[in-house]
Parts: sequence; structure tokens; C-alpha cells
Amino acid sequence: MKGLIGKKVGMTQIFDDTGNSIPVTIIEAGPCYVTQTRTIKKDGYSAVQLGFEEAKPRRLTGGQIGHLKKNDLPPLKYLREFRTEEELEEGQKLLVDVFEEGEHVDVIGKAKGRGFAGVVKRHGFSGGPKTHGQSDRQRAPGSIGATSTPGRVFKGKRMPGRMGNHRVTSQNVLVARVDSERNLIAVRGSVPGPKGGLVIIKAARKQ
Repeated sequence: MKGLIGKKVGMTQIFDDTGNSIPVTIIEAGPCYVTQTRTIKKDGYSAVQLGFEEAKPRRLTGGQIGHLKKNDLPPLKYLREFRTEEELEEGQKLLVDVFEEGEHVDVIGKAKGRGFAGVVKRHGFSGGPKTHGQSDRQRAPGSIGATSTPGRVFKGKRMPGRMGNHRVTSQNVLVARVDSERNLIAVRGSVPGPKGGLVIIKAARKQ
């Protein structure tokens, strides 16, 4: 199955055979354990639940520990579900070698939270003029009204608000390097989230 849970380690660069520098993000992916399987007959859909990163037992609830003990698995901090038609056995261990160099993947993470941001930072507005008596309106959004018709502000208008802290998917990212010994995978370019943030790696849907 082409799917793993991992943690973002950080960014670096590697060099190809011709000496070109390639910016990559290093992800510590796996080992992941199959904690539960979903079947069409029993659940109405086919999927696999994976667990990642061992934790202290006191960090988990009794129900979570019992759920993992059914398959003699250690206490795992993160559980995520992957839709798949492949048949995997509960308790099976998945390593980073499920991916190969040169293939494309989708990396899902949670973007860094930027707090409450204005329209210039959040949407790239140019702001107002810097001259002609300008005082405190330089980074203001300006008029939002639509006069008598329709007499209201349309939904979805770009305005100030919370920026970041939402789920982001980087699509069609190239796998540049796979290190099976250290459970590391290097993907070309950037990946959403901070260092140490949880990411999910799946086979690319739009190849």
C-alpha cells in the first residue's frame, strides 16, 4: 500500500548526477503498523488504519490501549485511515521502502498558524496610496460595498481573518531520495507545516 504517516524533519539540498542542486524536505516516515482493517462486507468500504510513533502508555486512554493490544501492538500516538483496495493483515509493519525514488506522491500537512492577518498579508492586496494625505489607511482593504444592487456583501469576499492552521496538500511531489536504514524520505520542494509536524504521504492522485 502506498501510504505512510511521518514527521517533517526539515529542509536541505542534494545534488544530482550533473551537479545540480535540488531543494528537498526530509520526512521521517514510519515505521507504521496496521492497527485495523475495514472491509466492504463489514464496514461498507475498504480501508486500512495505520499507527505511528510509540508513546508512553499513560498518554493514551484505556480504550486506545485496548484497541492496539488486540494485535499485540505498542502504544501508538497517531492513528490515521487510508482508503485502499489492498488486503493487509492487522499488525503488519510498513516501512519507507513502500515508496521508490522517481515516483510522485501527495503530502498532506497542517499549515503554520499565522494568527489574525490583514488583507495585504493574507491575500496579497496592494493597499491604498502612500501619498495625498494618507495616514492610517495604507494597508486597509478599501470599500467592500456593492451599492443598492445587491445591497449586501457577497459571501466569500476576501477580508481580514485567521491565516494558516488548516489542512494543506502538496500534490505531485517528486520523491528524490529514500533512506530505508534511517526511515527517511526526501521529497522535492517544500511541505506544509512546521518542523516536527505530522504529515501523511500518499500515492499522487493526479499524475
